Amino acid sequence: MRKHIHNARDIILPIIDFFYPPFKRLMNIQTFRYATAGMANTLLGFIVYFIGFRYILQEKDLHFSFYAFKAHVAALFMSFLVSFPVGFFLSKYVVFNDSVIKGKVQLFRYFMVCMFNLLLNYILLKIFVEYFKIYPVIAQVMTTSIIIVFSYLAQRHFSFKAGAESDVRG
Repeated sequence: MRKHIHNARDIILPIIDFFYPPFKRLMNIQTFRYATAGMANTLLGFIVYFIGFRYILQEKDLHFSFYAFKAHVAALFMSFLVSFPVGFFLSKYVVFNDSVIKGKVQLFRYFMVCMFNLLLNYILLKIFVEYFKIYPVIAQVMTTSIIIVFSYLAQRHFSFKAGAESDVRG
């Protein structure tokens, strides 16, 4: 398993790093890797959200015997189920591979940050869709834009904290 993870990392990193030179003056390599990996995972999340909302749920609420989820909320949870593991993999092995924290602790902290982000996303999505009547897919793009900055800071300084001697340039 570990070999497959490093093989995937060895494929992903050169692709991301290939596009780095034009951005070298704007940000360090780690920030660029986070932005690129984050955009890819965010795009994946939007695609899953859109497919879930539009085609799986057909924009209809998801009913259980004890509760009914609004379609835009159910699609949010579908998206989370896909983007959480992909995001953790990219964060741990591609972006913050300089972290000195054990993997189980990273996963727990990453999960905590993601739960906070999910709660914030849920609240903002409900406000934008149910009060401001913004189309759910557009509202999801807006909420994600708000959450990205907090997420980077929390993941860098909490979930995947680097050692003091770590060099984040490469």
